[in-house]
Order: sequence, then C-alpha cells, then structure tokens
Amino acid sequence: MQVIPVTDVSRGFGSTSRRDAWWVAPLAVFLGLSTFVVYSTWAAFQNAHYSYGPYLSPFYAPEIWGDSPHAWFGPKPAWFPGFLPFSPALLILPFPGLFRFTCYYYRGAYYKAFWADPPSCAVGEPRRRYLGENSFPLILQNVHRYFMYIAVLFLFMLSYDVWKAMWWPDPATGGETFGLGLGTVILAVNVVLLSCYTLGCHVMRHIAGGAFDEVSKHPICDRAYACSSALNYRHQLFAWLSLFTVGFSDVYVRLCSMGIWSDWRIF
Repeated sequence: MQVIPVTDVSRGFGSTSRRDAWWVAPLAVFLGLSTFVVYSTWAAFQNAHYSYGPYLSPFYAPEIWGDSPHAWFGPKPAWFPGFLPFSPALLILPFPGLFRFTCYYYRGAYYKAFWADPPSCAVGEPRRRYLGENSFPLILQNVHRYFMYIAVLFLFMLSYDVWKAMWWPDPATGGETFGLGLGTVILAVNVVLLSCYTLGCHVMRHIAGGAFDEVSKHPICDRAYACSSALNYRHQLFAWLSLFTVGFSDVYVRLCSMGIWSDWRIF
C-alpha cells in the first residue's frame, strides 16, 4: 500500500496536503496572546485606576509602592530614578509573565503561532534547521521551574487580596464590615483558576512525585502527584481560563474605579 505524505518540505513554508482548517488554532493563539500582551502592557504603564475600595487589580498585586491604600511601603520612594517610568505593576508583572512565557504549554503554542515552528502538524516550516531548546536563547526556557516557585507565592498573596476584598469601610463605625461584592467573586474565581493552572504545572508534578522511583510507596506524595496530574490533564484549559480571568479582573477594577461600571454589592 502506498503511503502519501501530508507535507512536502521541499515545497516550502505552509506546504501540506491537509484539507482541514489547520490554521485556525495558531491564528486563535496569535490573536489571544497578542491581545493580552498589548492590554497588560498598556494597563501596567497607566499607574492609575487599579484599585477600587477593597479591590486591587491582580496586575498590581502585591502593590509594593504606590498611591493606593493597598501599598505595602507607601508611595513611590524618593530614591527611584526620575527618568524611569514608575508603576507598581512594572515591579510585579515580569514574574508571572515569565512563568507563563516559559510554560511548557505556552511554549508549544506560541512557537506555532508566532514563529511557525512548525505552524501545525505536517505543515512545512519557514526554516530548514531546528536547534531545539539545547542552545541559546531557548535554553533559557529551563528557568521555568524557578518562576513556578515565585508563582506559588503569588497565589498566597492574591488569596490574601481576596480576603481583604471582603472587608468594606463602614461609615457608621469608622471601621470595616464584612461583605461581598461582585468584584470579590471575580477576584476569587481568578485565584481559583490561577491555582489550578499553577498547581497543575509539569514542574509541580515533578516536585510532588518525581523524587521517587515508586511514588505509590509514599502516600502523601502519591496523593499530591495524583491531584497535580488531574489538574495537568486540563492544563491547556486552565492556562487560557486563568489568562482571561486575570485580564478581566483588571478590567473590572479599572472600570469600577473610573465610574463606568458599578460594583454590585451582594451583601
């Protein structure tokens, strides 16, 4: 029986015998990631409208220095160079950003969508040689495991921000009173999805059970490995859902702060 190849590299970039819409997935990834990168970059440089009442945008959390009541150490320090743009988000976003940028799933996704390496399975590439991730600069992707440790710390800090988002100023007593708003729910859902994405990371699975040849002989590690593996099964889904919720959380806080949206106080 004759086997007909679905791609002929000699015919150049994009050559394939596939008849399906193989270009839809890389195009969707290109548009989705480009939209997020453009918006998050714009939002980071705004240095305004990132807090509303007890809410703090996850783009700016934790706020180390800043003008909102959420700032840990008060306003911008006097020693900060005046010729550099200042925004609390610029001190924070590089860490979760690099965690995603070096993520195993995102690497495969944007290699196809932005570099066409390859654009899809059985589709001709624009280059003849493939050096992989064993040479510079792609070998730097191996720092992913270290950014995962930082990402886990961010989960605790964002969870604390959700707790703070449950306490509202009480004009009658001058103190605070417990309550929930729609923004509280949005920030909480964001933390849940970020946790599912981060704790299902391939590196987390290795930390949970990779140190043992037979992880089943270590019940605690075996259980942690099983939980991480269950989340890893939907790693792509959680990657996109958490990307959307972290961006939408900033949009929600920003529009409430600008008076365009009104936060719905549940109780």
